[in-house]
Amino acid sequence: MKNFLKVTSCLALSVIIGAGVWQIYVRQASKDYNLITLDEPDIAPVATQAVEADIELSEITMHYAVYGDEGYPLILVHGNGGDKNSLKEAAEYLANDYKVYVIESRCHGQSSNADKISYDLMAKDIKEFIEAMGLEKPYLMGHSDGGINALTVAYTYPDLLGAFISCGANTTPDTFKPYFPLGVRAMNLIKPDKLNDMMLTLPQMNAELLSKITCPAYIVAGEYDIMWLSDSVFIHECIPHSKIAIIKGANHSSYISQNGKQAYTLAKEFFGSLG
Repeated sequence: MKNFLKVTSCLALSVIIGAGVWQIYVRQASKDYNLITLDEPDIAPVATQAVEADIELSEITMHYAVYGDEGYPLILVHGNGGDKNSLKEAAEYLANDYKVYVIESRCHGQSSNADKISYDLMAKDIKEFIEAMGLEKPYLMGHSDGGINALTVAYTYPDLLGAFISCGANTTPDTFKPYFPLGVRAMNLIKPDKLNDMMLTLPQMNAELLSKITCPAYIVAGEYDIMWLSDSVFIHECIPHSKIAIIKGANHSSYISQNGKQAYTLAKEFFGSLG
């Protein structure tokens, strides 16, 4: 029994020491790439209800919600498995300064459950949405899969956006930290899902594609995100004149889909700097 307790204590101590060393390493690496803290402004969310509607695109019917009556157009794009409510709090704060369009990607929420889904197809849907709504050079802010969509739209249609923020995007599934795809594969064993399949096989971005992006770009990740920090840095370094920020203490979602005030600060500081 004593030997068992000694072994258990040694293992626990090793885990604690390892976690501490890892945190020190991550913090130092983050400092090299604009480690920032997002303030929470003294501002209230808009009081009016969102206006929801559907719009017919070439392949799907897209559902969306609009927050705010005026201001520069800003499109919010949720992550894998999300819907219009995933970024609802962010939209309510951002509507103080922007007219916010929260779209639901194909195979998500109340949009069409199409047979096929890919980042290229979702980028095409976003392009068609922008054109159908008559939006001129809108801003776009996407989280996770939405961040990948932002990148894909920007390099596929270089003249479409005014600027974008890509939060928590990865260039390939190989750049996930190992625990994440393991969890996705486990979920797929229980219930196969095309959204999970997409995360395990796509995207497949490279330097050539990312270098085609010409509009102002802000590459953002949480300090303890689900992909390796080096991938966020790679995206930033491939996009001419882009900016990068690592959010101190944040995980994959805490600063964007779980905190509307921080999402407001992130968007306002970047888009506001563009003049």
